[in-house]
Amino acid sequence: MGKLIVISAPSGAGKTSIVHHLLKEMNELSFSISACSRDKRENEIDGKDYHFLGVEDFQNKINENAFLEWEQVYANQYYGTLKSEIERIWSEGKTVIFDVDVVGGLNIKKQYPKECLSLFIMPPSLEVLAERLIGRGSESDESLQKRLDKAEEEIAQNQQFDAIILNDDLEIACEETADLITNFINS
Repeated sequence: MGKLIVISAPSGAGKTSIVHHLLKEMNELSFSISACSRDKRENEIDGKDYHFLGVEDFQNKINENAFLEWEQVYANQYYGTLKSEIERIWSEGKTVIFDVDVVGGLNIKKQYPKECLSLFIMPPSLEVLAERLIGRGSESDESLQKRLDKAEEEIAQNQQFDAIILNDDLEIACEETADLITNFINS
């Protein structure tokens, strides 16, 4: 059995930027491609960005127990991790890395307590997080408030992770994360 690295954070905290950096720098890592029930967006590629299953197929896979973890984020909007993804990556002799929300990250850690290193990426403050989300230009006032409310709930759970990395400076956060992962893989 291989190892798993979970990177979780509130939206806008920088987890995806950190994961992209790690994948570029650490050949021993391989990204777990999540499954979702939503339609593919114009610039997305099935099997690269997500496994686009549709609602019915996603629900069938839930019934088949094909997921390591999954959740219904909104009505008929599902996201999850297929067990086959983990098996694919382990068969390549690599360590699985996840970019998942807090609930998903804690669910994975629960199932693989010894094989999993769970890392929480902490924004410097909710104010900075709000600035980052506004800077994306993709948030309405309502969706921004929803994300900030969710961020507060997620930050309240950060003590359940193996380590917390403050993302005040992206370069330093990437280095700290890489060091923790290297130590874990080699232990």
